[in-house]
Order: sequence, then structure tokens, then C-alpha cells
Amino acid sequence: MNKLTTQEIVEMNREYTFFSWSVQGQVNPIPVERAEGIYFWDTDGKRYIDFSSQLMNTNIGHQNPRVVKAIQDQAAKLCFVHPGSATDVRGLLGKKLAEVTPGDLKKTFFALGGSEANENAIKIARFFTGRHKILARYRSYHGATHGSIALTGDYRRLAVEPVMPGGVHFLDPFCYRCPFGQKPESCKRECISHLEEVIKYEGPDKIAAIIMEGVVGSNGLIIPPDDYWPRVRELCDKYGILLISDEVMSGWGRTGKWFAVDNWGVTPDIITTAKGITSGYVPLGAVIVSEKIAKFFDDKYLYAGLTYNGHALACAAALATIEVYDEEHLIQNAVTQGKYLGEALEDIKQRHVSVGDVRYIGLFSTIELVANRQTKESMPASVMAEIGKKLRQDGLFTFIMANNMGSMVFVVPPLCITQTQLDEGLAIVEKALEIADELIK
Repeated sequence: MNKLTTQEIVEMNREYTFFSWSVQGQVNPIPVERAEGIYFWDTDGKRYIDFSSQLMNTNIGHQNPRVVKAIQDQAAKLCFVHPGSATDVRGLLGKKLAEVTPGDLKKTFFALGGSEANENAIKIARFFTGRHKILARYRSYHGATHGSIALTGDYRRLAVEPVMPGGVHFLDPFCYRCPFGQKPESCKRECISHLEEVIKYEGPDKIAAIIMEGVVGSNGLIIPPDDYWPRVRELCDKYGILLISDEVMSGWGRTGKWFAVDNWGVTPDIITTAKGITSGYVPLGAVIVSEKIAKFFDDKYLYAGLTYNGHALACAAALATIEVYDEEHLIQNAVTQGKYLGEALEDIKQRHVSVGDVRYIGLFSTIELVANRQTKESMPASVMAEIGKKLRQDGLFTFIMANNMGSMVFVVPPLCITQTQLDEGLAIVEKALEIADELIK
């Protein structure tokens, strides 16, 4: 096969394939040829710093040789087997997940992504409780399939309604834009009393579960107050409601812990995860449940199934990825570099008038841009587009948000990043922020 030119690659992709969450005629994709560590290169040889771990999943960095070899070795032996079969990698991965997840979480149902994981968590919660409703937050993203998009609180749900019945939304613990009009110094945790009020209105005996992202990701990187997760756990215990932590994006060392809920010492009844479990090398999702939930299905039929449940290649990739987190000390690096990143972001906030807020935990962070710091008016989408163009021009790739949830530049690099590499990327970000600063001046 003759090698395609850059133009041919882009044109063929646009002509014959759909791109996610975009107007198809406006997409301008980067034609990627190779990647390594925190960098990737396009087909013309231009290098980019990956400041969003692609889509917040390539946590160990690109092309880690240990994981690549594990995939190659497994592919040479066994790629796929019937989902009702047992394999060594499936069993070993299930055991490893029981070891790294908090509390008594033990048994795993495997899927191929976060959306599938949340779909099956909905089923399991409903089967176990005999209840129908699932509560979720407005600033949330839980996936694009029928059930998970119903739980999603952002604008993407509105476009595909009607959706699965039973999803109920409540307001967020977003301190920078408190929906209850409170200041941190006078806050009485109205976000908790509001949630309890919603529970009472909806009927505790009708609610199967509350699902929340460990730390809200693509809808603003919202880090809750320290007592928020523990108090939601208390509410769930009080009313007999299951607590589901969606750790699809916030898990796997991203916040400086194996899972985000570990930062607050909370054990949910179910963890859903994907993304960083294999760092995206092979698609895999997982629903990990407590022993109590697992035992419920010992004598009851589990109405859940996927052709690729326990896929051998994916399980092998996950086992190798977890070894990399552990043996290459990437979670500790997220703590160390995360502290440095947090200090750097606070400094950026002081020097750029367009920065309204910075939020960070581990190597999970965002810069929220505003047209006016006093009113907190979001930076116009047109300005965010110019910032995106500047970043791409200067060789940095990251996720940029400009919608009714706010205007943000995310800084979510692979966990293998060094301080020097962070400085390199942040310097490019600062040059782009000058575009927004000029608008205000």
C-alpha cells in the first residue's frame, strides 16, 4: 500500500468517518503518525505536547514498552475467547482490581468503555435494590449511550431526549460558582441539604443509587469540599441508597490516589472505571461492586452481557498498565508534580487578568477564563477558539471547553511528566492566555 499524504489522510477521514461531538463539516483533525511519552507527532513531523492525555486517559504516557509488549505477547497467544470462558488474565485482573479499590469492593463486570460500565452499573443497582431512580449531578458526564446519557447533566443530554426514564439531577458543590450563592467562608453546605431535600421529594424508597464522578472532569473539573463525599455517603446509608463513584476519568492515579474517592476516605458501593485502566492502549471498562452486591447474584440471574466481556487482550493490557503505575511510581509522581503544577497555576492566575479560577488535584487541573473577574462572565467561545488555534500552532494539544458550563483550558498531562516538561507546556499556555488578556485590556 502506498503511503498516504497528510492531505489524503485528513480528507479520507473526513469523507468516510464521523468525528465525536462536532459539526462534521468544521472538523480539522490532527493527522497523528506516532507518539511517545508526553509527546505525539503529526504526519508532517510536527511535535505536540499532550496536555490532556489525549482524552484524559493516556495516564502512563504514550507507547510504554512494557504495555506494548504485554499486548504483543497476549496477541500471539490468545486475542479473544467466548465471554463465558475463564482466562488467566481475566482472573488475575479481577483479583488486582479487588486489591487496588477501596474497602470491600471485590467483584468486577468487564465492559469496553466508561459508558458501557455505567450502563451496567445502572442495571446492577436496580436489580440489587429493586428500585428505579438514579440521582446524578447537573455538571456531570457519564457517557453517550441510552442510560449513561440520561444520567449526564450537561447539554449533550438535551439534544437526544427523550432518554431513559428514572434519571434525576441535583445541583453541584461548585464553590467558584456556588449555585446557592454562598461564599466559602460562610458556606453551610447547602449542596448537602439540597441533595437530601431532593431525595425526600423523589422518595428514598424509589432511589436505587446516587452516581457522581470522583472529581467532575470535562464539565469543569470540580473538586468538592473535603466533607462532601463523606456526607453523601452518610445520606446513602441513612436512606438505603447505593453510592456509585464514576472513576472513568478521575481514577488511576489522576488525582494522586488510585481513585479520586480515596482522597476522602470513602468506600462507594460500586466503582465504574475505564480510560486509565489500560491508558487507552486497548478499550476496557469495569464495574467493581462490593461483596454484598456480588453475593446477591450468587443465586440470581445477572441480566447483563457483552460479547467482549473479559476480553483477553484488554485484560492483559490492564494488568501491565497497573504494573506500570506501581513500579514506575506514577501515582507518587502525580502527587509531586501536581503540587508543583498547582503552585504554577496559582502564579498564572495572579499574572493573567483573564483567569478567573484555577482548580487542581494531582495532575487533574483546569484554568477557567472569564471576561470579567467580578461578574465571572465566561470568556466568549470565539476567544476560546483563538486560544485553541494558538496552542495548536505552538505545538500543544489539550481539551478546551467553551459552552454553558464555562470556558476553560484543561491541563491534564500524562502522569509520567517531568517538571521541565510541565514548564515547557505551561509556557505555551501562557502565550495563548495573552489573547484573552488583551480582550479585557
